[in-house]
This record gives sequence, structure tokens and C-alpha cells, in this order.
Amino acid sequence: MRICHLSWEYPPVVYGGLGQHVFAVATEQARAGHEVVVISHVGIDVDDATATPQDEVIDGVRVIRVVRDAPYVPFDAETLLGWVAGLASAMARRGIELAREWKPDVVHAHDWLTAHAASELREVFEAPWVHTIHATEAGRHQGWLPGSLSRSIHSIEGWSARSADRVLVCSKHMQWEVDRLFSVSDAVVVPNGISAAAALVDADLRESVRQSYRTPLIVHTGRLEWEKGAHTLIEAMPRIRRTFPDAECVIAGRGSQEQSLRDLARRKRVASRVRFAGWLPDRELRALVAAADVAIVPSIYEPFGIVALEAAVVGTPVVAAKAGGLIEFLADDRHGWSFEAGDSRGLADAVCSSLADSRESARRAEAARRHVLDKHGWPSIAEKVVGEYVTATSKGNTRVEGIVDPVPHTDGNLLFDVQ
Repeated sequence: MRICHLSWEYPPVVYGGLGQHVFAVATEQARAGHEVVVISHVGIDVDDATATPQDEVIDGVRVIRVVRDAPYVPFDAETLLGWVAGLASAMARRGIELAREWKPDVVHAHDWLTAHAASELREVFEAPWVHTIHATEAGRHQGWLPGSLSRSIHSIEGWSARSADRVLVCSKHMQWEVDRLFSVSDAVVVPNGISAAAALVDADLRESVRQSYRTPLIVHTGRLEWEKGAHTLIEAMPRIRRTFPDAECVIAGRGSQEQSLRDLARRKRVASRVRFAGWLPDRELRALVAAADVAIVPSIYEPFGIVALEAAVVGTPVVAAKAGGLIEFLADDRHGWSFEAGDSRGLADAVCSSLADSRESARRAEAARRHVLDKHGWPSIAEKVVGEYVTATSKGNTRVEGIVDPVPHTDGNLLFDVQ
């Protein structure tokens, strides 16, 4: 097939799991013999007024990076909708230019930022629009829409979910969430995956990392945003240290909450035992996770939880919150140790249980590793995605456009109970 992905991020421009997901799927599709084009963006750190568009082939995938059209506004809450409007305009224009030489059989858009461009290019390409919802605004805010920006994003998500020819989600939890929020009951679950390279760890580097920290070593990786829950881990550290006085925690990642998390560590008097490693290259990140005695995934909101897979595949025991897609990974604690999201006492108790029973932790870690290797390989996931393209192409758009919103958009309304 000829496939066109629309994604606001694509490696090396990556801000979260979405970019890695699109990269893995697109690369596997190209490896399987499909013609794949990704239309993406040059990056939020680039000045769109002076930047140059890019067009290159990476691992068999043609990657077209656009420069946003005006308005040239910052990527922040006050101007985000204007920023996205400029992105959508540039993506659509570049797609129209592309149609003069090449037309895809399917347009695959990822999240709300690319929805308007996908809607326009569906008509230009005369191809079905498949839309992956990687997360929702209401989910990020625990079922609430706290302000006008959140309500705007929510409305775009609902419109795209109702307008696309096919909707994909990454977990059963997200399937429920999309149905609850947007009255879309036919979303198809296609889980996230992990590459074979994720299991490859430099043994010397792992040992070097191990020697750099006290033990037991507790590691958390991910974006430093509220919904990822690093604050819950820091709040748990005093209780963990009462049982394991030498415990040290390393937090790897970057995000808007870094300073707040550093301040929290000082208030909890654990600043000397909580290290902020910042962003790490994949090789160093894998070595850090592999060196850990336990990997923590404390998310308040988690559509899927790929960092749990990354820890499991290198054999590190996982302690994870019972949130969203992580519940499916945990499988009633067969693949790790669980706690209620946001419960620092529960997190501390789970970590202490894992550290105190190394034999049981190793057993669960091995079960998790086998599960990940068996169920989450990218080749089979990419093949399933192509199968959904075929279905969308054969059926055409039989879905009703627009949005049926079962809950009014008011500041005081809880759209769903995340528990």
C-alpha cells in the first residue's frame, strides 16, 4: 500500500511516546514493502519564520518536515491553538503539493494536532482517513476539562473521532475512554510495541551505571509532567528509606515540572537521594533501567505505558500505578507490583515488597519479559495497522461526521471517573 502518516513529531524530533510509535510503525511498514511517507514538523525549538523545510529518506521512509504557516506564535498554552492552526495549514499545503506526484491509499493521522490536515487531505488524496487517538485531554486532567483550552482540544478530539473513517487506540482502557467521551464504540485496539533493540544493553555501561549510585537503585523514566506521577515517587521516598536507608532514586527525562519536582525533593528532605539525570540517549537510558533494582511507572494518567515495556524487556522488576493501560500490563500483578495511582504510601509499600523479595520479583520480571516479547513486537503491530487500512479502504466512510457529546462542557462537570 501507499501510506501517508501525519504526525507532529517524528525522530529525532520527539517529545513523548507518540513520535516513537509513529517511527516504529512507519519503519516496519516500509520494511514490509509498503510505500510510506510521513509529514511532520521541523520542531518546536525552531523559528518557523526563518526555518527551512526538510525532505529526506530515513530507514526507507520518506520524511517531509514542514515549517508552520503563520501565525508565528510560541508553543505555549496561551497561543497553542494558533500554533496548531499554522501546523495544519502547512501540512495540508504540503500534502496538496505531494498529490501532484504521489497519492496514498490511506491517510493515517496521529492525535488532534493533525486532525484538520487529515480531514482536508482525505479529500485531496481521495483516500480514507485512519485516526489514532494516543491520549485524550479529559484523561490527562483526570476526567475534567479545566479551562477553555482543554474544552477546545476536547472538541477537536471528539470531532476527529466522529469524522475519521477508522479510529485506533492503544489499549482497552483507551477504547472505553473514547466511547465514554465521544460515543464512538467501534474504536479498534492496536497496542504499542517495542523493538528488538530495546532488549540490547551494553553490559559495561550497565555496570558503570550500577557503580555510580547507591543500592537499592530506584529508577523512573519519562516526561516530567504532572500526569506521569514523578511527584508520587518523590513523596514515597522518605517511607522507602525508612526500610532501605541506602535507597537512591534516579529520575530521567525532561518536562515543565522539573523545578517543581526538585523543590518537592528538598521539602521532603530527600534531595540528596533523588538524582535528576535529564534526557538520556537510548543506549544510556537502557543501561540505567537495566541497572536498576526496580523501575517505577507512577503515572496518574497512562493510555498505554510503554516505559513499563522498556523496563520489562531488559528484565528489571516493575512497580506501576493501576492507571489506564498499565492495568493491562500488570495482569493482576503477574508482571509486576501495583499500587493505586497517586498513593505515595501504596507506592512505597510496593517498592519495599519488591526489594524485600528478590526471588518473587525476578519471577514476575521474567513473566513480564516473556509477555512483552510475545505480544508487543512491532512487526506484528504494524501488520495489524495495515489490516485496519484495508478495512477502511474497502468500507469507505460509513461513520457519521460531527460530535455527539454526552456531557456538557462546563468547568464543573466531571466527564468520567478515572477510577
